[in-house]
Amino acid sequence: MKEKVQKIIDEKINPALGTHGGSCELVDVRDDNVVLVKLKGACGGCPGALITLKGFVLETLRADIPEITDIEAV
Repeated sequence: MKEKVQKIIDEKINPALGTHGGSCELVDVRDDNVVLVKLKGACGGCPGALITLKGFVLETLRADIPEITDIEAV
């Protein structure tokens, strides 16, 4: 699962976040299918980071891996 998540982050999420000066780093995927990430660059301190995390990153991951239950920033 972790490899699939990393591939989506590399191919879909980071290119989009990069247009705004940010990126997403995969920290881990827990046994309960919760993805742990670190938002970096402009995304790290952005007031809209939670919206980006839940609205874009989580939904992008779930589109290809529906068994993901949630996402958390660490």
